[in-house]
Amino acid sequence: MPKEGGLIRDAGPADVGQLLRLIQELAEFERASDAVQATEEDLHGALFCPDPKVFALVAEEAGSVVGMAIYFVSFSTWTGRHGLYLEDIFVVPEHRSRGLGRELVTALAVCAVQLGCSRVEWAVLDWNEAAIGFYESLGAEAMDDWTTFRISGQSLAALGRSSTS
Repeated sequence: MPKEGGLIRDAGPADVGQLLRLIQELAEFERASDAVQATEEDLHGALFCPDPKVFALVAEEAGSVVGMAIYFVSFSTWTGRHGLYLEDIFVVPEHRSRGLGRELVTALAVCAVQLGCSRVEWAVLDWNEAAIGFYESLGAEAMDDWTTFRISGQSLAALGRSSTS
C-alpha cells in the first residue's frame, strides 16, 4: 500500500462525513465551492443501499481519511465490456506527494482488472496541469478528440418533460 504508513480501503458508512468533507474541499480547489449539493444522507443512500451504483475508496493516514476515489461502473459498446468511471479523486494538499493518489488509482485498476473491465476513464480540468502530469505518469492518455457534454438543471428538467408523441 502507500508509502509512509497510508492505507487504501473501501469506504464504510462511518466514512460518509469525511467523504463529504473531501468533496467540499475538492469543489473549493476546482473553484466551484457553491456547487456541492450532496448531503451525508445522499452519500450514505447512494453508497450503502442494497444495490449501489456508486462506490468509494478512501486513503487513510494515522487513522484519518485524507483522500478518496469515487467511481461507478460504465459500459463500452465498442468492447462489449464494462469499465469504471472515476468521478472524483482527491487527496488533501498536505498529504500529497506521498503516493496516496497513485495508490488510489492503482486500487481502482486492480478492481477493474478483477471485474474484467476494459478500461478506467475520468475527466480532468484543462487548467489542472499537476493532475494531468500525474495521470500521464501513470500511463493514462488524454482523449483529445472527445468533448464532455452535460445536461442538467432546468435544461434537464425541460427535456425530461418533453415528449416525442
